[in-house]
Amino acid sequence: MLLDAFFPLGFCAGTTIFPFLLQAPLRITGLTMEDSHSSHHPHKPPAPPTPPSPPTPHDTTYTLVTEPDDGLTTIYNLIALAQKSIDMTMYELTDVTVTDALAKAAANGLTVRVILDQNSEKTANTPAYNYLEQNKVAVHWANPAYAVTHQKTITVDQATSAILTLNLTPNYYATSRDFAVITNNAADVAAIETTFSADFTDAAITPPMGDNLVWSPTNSLSSLEALINGATQSLLIAQEEFSESTIESALLAALKRGVSVTLVQEDIESKYTATLNALKSAGAKIAVYTSNKGYYIHAKAVLADYGTAGAELFLGSENFTTASLTENRELGLIFSDAACMTGVYTAITKDFTNGTPF
Repeated sequence: MLLDAFFPLGFCAGTTIFPFLLQAPLRITGLTMEDSHSSHHPHKPPAPPTPPSPPTPHDTTYTLVTEPDDGLTTIYNLIALAQKSIDMTMYELTDVTVTDALAKAAANGLTVRVILDQNSEKTANTPAYNYLEQNKVAVHWANPAYAVTHQKTITVDQATSAILTLNLTPNYYATSRDFAVITNNAADVAAIETTFSADFTDAAITPPMGDNLVWSPTNSLSSLEALINGATQSLLIAQEEFSESTIESALLAALKRGVSVTLVQEDIESKYTATLNALKSAGAKIAVYTSNKGYYIHAKAVLADYGTAGAELFLGSENFTTASLTENRELGLIFSDAACMTGVYTAITKDFTNGTPF
């Protein structure tokens, strides 16, 4: 079915099909996704299909994409199925499948706006910037007031947003642990769009929080600290960078009150060894990865109290560093969705098992 092609791993808890999934079969970059036709009894006509119930404002859905397992088809399809508009903020964009899809959307009359980081990744982003500009996409270098614009977000039709931990850089897709969550939460999408419009003109803004959003430089540090401080049983964490002392202190306090802390950490050149030693001494279970040429932990995830009624999940662009949490433009969210939490738990637990014990 088309739905299976769009979301190969199925929906997270939430139950409603996104409206843009109910479209004609999609062909993109050589992939053909057609409705399958189930066989029926030769002596009986097939029963007419039951039309899906239309979504209501209360039908909020979350869909998890796990990398490298799932590939980028879900993200590509999100862009290709846009009907009216696409807004993208991206730290690094080198994926020509994405830039081609954005250019095609603009040529078809959609409003397409893109913000690309310039403070750190201008050289890498310049080919995409030039191509998009030449193809009628409204493209903007990110506000230099932020240390970097590290956010990775795609919003289509002002109705659905994907919040990613990954950049759109194909050379890393096959070997990096990353996640994306796609949601139609109306308050969150509206807040993302309001902030995007301000950032697109370099206007000052305190981003709206919506229902679940975690913004840098506004509330990332306080929100992540509160998530850790609120844990009563367990914390499962994957991080690329970890040098923020407030987060370290919160984890040490959690260990002291009996919370089980499991951390999967990228630690190239033993950059975070001092922090990891302190956590290990306090009882944390830690596995590390130490190569930027092999499997790489790029995810930024915190899963608190998995398996309990109060479980919560953070996914986003924020690393555990002072710059990421207090100086950059970043975006994540803290939410509770059983299937998304299970997907993240499964992936990070696998990475812990396969990592090097610290």
